[in-house]
Formats: sequence, structure tokens, C-alpha cells
Amino acid sequence: MKSSIMNARRSGLAMAAALALALTACSSGGDSDTSSSDAGGGDSGGGDANLSITFLPKNLGNAYFDTSNSVGGQSAIEEFGGTYEEVGPAEATPDSQVPFINTAAQQGVGALVVSANDPAAICDALNEARDAGVKVVTYDSDTNADCRDLFINQATADGIAQVQVDMIAEQIGDEGQIAVLSASANATNQNAWIATMEEILASDHPNIELVDVVYGDDDDQTSFDKTAALLQTYPDLKGIVSPTTVGISAAARYLSTSEYKGQVAITGLGTPNQMREYVEDGTVTEFALWNPADLGYLAAYAAKALIEGEITGAEGDSFDAGTLGSYTVGADGVVLLGDPYRFNADNIGDFDF
Repeated sequence: MKSSIMNARRSGLAMAAALALALTACSSGGDSDTSSSDAGGGDSGGGDANLSITFLPKNLGNAYFDTSNSVGGQSAIEEFGGTYEEVGPAEATPDSQVPFINTAAQQGVGALVVSANDPAAICDALNEARDAGVKVVTYDSDTNADCRDLFINQATADGIAQVQVDMIAEQIGDEGQIAVLSASANATNQNAWIATMEEILASDHPNIELVDVVYGDDDDQTSFDKTAALLQTYPDLKGIVSPTTVGISAAARYLSTSEYKGQVAITGLGTPNQMREYVEDGTVTEFALWNPADLGYLAAYAAKALIEGEITGAEGDSFDAGTLGSYTVGADGVVLLGDPYRFNADNIGDFDF
């Protein structure tokens, strides 16, 4: 990774800001919630450039996005004197983000930073926003390439798939039945990772059988219930891979108090703070992730570079990303954060996010 963890001082300040944000969050009306914070200097910040940047996660109340947005994204925007806002739906459904995109465009924000629930469902709304002058950066989960300016990719699909296959293979002795507990059925990032995992399993791990892929919709209780159902349906199950922070923690919570603790492995993608107790009590041996705070931080600086005309999103463009250093735009408007990191009992105490 270019930067595995942002420095403690900045993280502490950003965490405090995130807490204040959470305490002042309010409903936007209807069925969804919004929250916002002025990170400096009026509606546009940063002098003449319109550095008003709105983060739109898959859904609010998700610990992963709380870290990427309210810690990483807001911290970056504070550094360069822009205005931060976070809005989003209560549930991660394909078209639930559309009203928030439309509102942001009407308000004339400088950029939208979006983690897409569906690759196509929000494209018309995003392109209307772009026609109105809004720069669009996707992160975590991409849209179709023709409806955004840049995609901030947390790691390559191959790298994320490979590390998860490696971990589950090691934990179950490279044989037995496994299942995948994913987020929503339309999540582009999840589906790309799972497809690559299937290819790696088929070519390199003939004694591991992937028996099912189920979806917890990035909802804690749904993911908890899906874990229980998997274990009841497949009594010989040896492991569960959950490439979603909500899913892996819900699955670990179920396993930690069940007869399956120590018998069924759980791995995937999670944050150290949410997984710490399950690593310490032996429910989870190892899991992986990038630093979501770094992901949001990089996305904010990419949005700034687009707004200010430093880059257009063309391959070969480069821009400064604050404490993370310089990044270069790759093919198809993709900027790569770095490689995933494996967390276990030996190192989890070194991290706080």
C-alpha cells in the first residue's frame, strides 16, 4: 500500500469530527437520511473553485463508510479548504441513490463521490449531474465507465479475490465446502471479486467446493440470518468468505456464540475495530482490507483535482493526494489505492479504524 494508515493525529481529529457529525445528523425527509458538515470556507471553499464535495455511500449507518467518508473524505476536504457533505439512503437498493444525485446536482455541488449500489441504475442521474457541471468520482463500487469521471479502486479485483481465496484455503486445509456471504446481488465490486474467486478456486484449489453465494444486502441482521441459514443448509460447511464489512462481522457474531465456533472458518473483508473481538476470542483467524479512510481521502483529493482542472480523468493524468502522495490515472479512468492487507492476532492491535 502507498499508505497503510494515516497518521494518528489526523485520524484522531477526524474521528472527533465524525462523532460530531453523527450527533448532529438529521433526516432529509421521506424515507432517507442525510448529514453534512462545513469543512471550511463557505459553499465552494478553496477560493474560486467550487470545492463543495458530497459523498454518497451505498447506505448510511455503515461502519465502513463512516470511516471512508467522515474520517478519510472529510479529513482531506478540511485540508484543502472545501465543504464536505454526506448524504445517502437508509437501504442499499439499486435506485435508492438517484434522488440524492438529483438534489446534489440541483444544489450545484462541485463533485459527487459515489459508491454505486448498481452499475447502471444511477447512470442517467449521474450523467445529468455531469451535464450540469458536477464532477463524478466513484469509489469502492463502480458504475459503468461512461457515467463517471474517475473510479478510485481500493485494490484490483484479482488482488482482492486472491487474498480471500488464499486465506480461506489456509484456514480449512485447502479442502472442503465453502460459501460466500456477499452484500447486494447487484454490487459491481462484490460480483467482480466473487467471479474471480470462482476462477481461482477452479484452477488452483480443486478440493475446495463453493456450494453457495448468498446476499445479506449489507444489513447486519439479514447477514446474521443468512449465516445461520447457510450452516443449517450445509452441515459439512468448512468456511464462509464474506467480502463485505457488514457481512463478515455479522457472520463472526453468529459463529462466536454457536456450536460452530472453531469448526467453521470465517474470513473476508473487514475493519480491525469491528473484527477485533472475534480475532481475540478465536472466532476469526485472519481477514483482509485496505484502509477505508485512505480510500475516502484519495477520492476527495481526486475530486478536487477534477474540479480544479488539474486532471480530466484521462489515462496518464497525475495528481497530488495530500499525505498519500502522487497518483496516476490508469486505463478506463481508474486510480488504484493499493494492495489489500491481512489482519490477524499478531498485528490487529497496531490498527485503529
